[in-house]
Amino acid sequence: MEKPASTMDFQHSSDQASMAGIEGKMKSHNEKAPEKARMSEMELAGFNSLYSRYLHERHSKREINWELIQSPDDKMLRPYADLEAPSGEEEAALLKKLAVCKLNGGLGTSMGCAGPKSAIEVRGDTTFLDLTVQQVENLNKKVPGADVPLLLMNSFNTDEDTAKIILKYKNADVTITTFNQSRYPRIIKDSLEPLPVTHNGFNKEDWYPPGHGDVYAALYNSGLVDSLLAQGKEYVFVSNVDNLGATVDTKILKMMSECGSEYCMELTDKTRADIKGGTLISYEGKSALLEVAQVPSDHLEEFKSVTKFKVFNTNNIWMSLKAIKRLMTSGEMALDIIENSKEANGYKVIQLETAIGAAISYFNDSCGVNVPRSRFLPVKTTSDLLLIQSNLYALQHGCLVMNPQRMFASTPVIKLGSGFKKVQGYNARFGSMPDVLELDHLTVSGDVSFGKKVVLKGTVIIVATPGSTIMIPSGSVLENKVITGNLHILDH
Repeated sequence: MEKPASTMDFQHSSDQASMAGIEGKMKSHNEKAPEKARMSEMELAGFNSLYSRYLHERHSKREINWELIQSPDDKMLRPYADLEAPSGEEEAALLKKLAVCKLNGGLGTSMGCAGPKSAIEVRGDTTFLDLTVQQVENLNKKVPGADVPLLLMNSFNTDEDTAKIILKYKNADVTITTFNQSRYPRIIKDSLEPLPVTHNGFNKEDWYPPGHGDVYAALYNSGLVDSLLAQGKEYVFVSNVDNLGATVDTKILKMMSECGSEYCMELTDKTRADIKGGTLISYEGKSALLEVAQVPSDHLEEFKSVTKFKVFNTNNIWMSLKAIKRLMTSGEMALDIIENSKEANGYKVIQLETAIGAAISYFNDSCGVNVPRSRFLPVKTTSDLLLIQSNLYALQHGCLVMNPQRMFASTPVIKLGSGFKKVQGYNARFGSMPDVLELDHLTVSGDVSFGKKVVLKGTVIIVATPGSTIMIPSGSVLENKVITGNLHILDH
């Protein structure tokens, strides 16, 4: 039920008064803050703008009209199979216009690792960042003079450690440049007052990086957009550093160059595991990203189905640098605000974030490409890590390549229990990586460990009941098996 106009007017006036007070307080607060806690002028302006929009929109946000949503046509969502590969000469010219940017602001804490997530070892002793550097270095060796630079968008959580880590690449054939996304204060949910309440040194809990939608402002404010344009670069390929499938694909770059598209989003076919992922739609004649948070409750099941909304956003984004400069200079980009609830320093807080994909409607001739699943290989959990470390893949110049002995195009579904959640516990439970070439589905729950050279085929479910232990002996071959209870066999 809609709120009466008088109520909305009162709330709007109250919010405007709050905003006026907060801006003054933020400025005064910032001037007195210790140097490490002080926001830059650009960060302060960016936060005030985002916070002001949030106060304005929270009582009067325009809801999406479900009747206006249409499926994208083949021009708006292009089948990857229809893209033409460039000639050698064309590829060399395209690579000379390209920069690669990895979103490197996340920590490895969810997997039990300290420091940047990009420093987690994913294949032997090779990290996410090692693989990224190898990929870009291979491009530069393949095309002399291409000089594809690697940009790393760090957060205040990862900047210092990343600066030390990249020293080991000083002799690599790739120029690595880091820049920081903004650092914004968390907001106390009850009072809508930004943290910290008082400045006593610098407490990381008071602050947060405002989502990957900040890449546009961070890239522009750093001066990198102008610098890259001056070097003759025209495009930037942005992706999450933990997506090992997000490699440079000159077929997509050729398509963008030929059709004049300023923005291209990679999407892949949705499975039941991807029902919450944002999808590409045609809305009022333009490309738009539809996120689950925007969907009216009575259409939620329709959104989650794979019948109408068949693809989801991989967060692999290709963009025109000139277009980014135009949009940042004009100030017309106002991305949808995502309100994220957390707890920090004893307070219930909210974080105001934005997403990179929401910008698609601001660029001219924006489109999507329906890419193979192989371009979406994120490592968010140790279940993903097992897939990446297994014999399902081989490495070529830092890129993961599917083992040709795998007879199915799809990858296995792997669900490891809580005992495998942290990398240290995960490593301790495997004598060696199991053979999963013929695996369809693996579920493991409870206190389970694997010996060396275990082979898993078909559907394998292993459940150790509370208080019991299951140890899969070395050399075991499990095909379409369900194992429950207690099992522990020692080598003699």
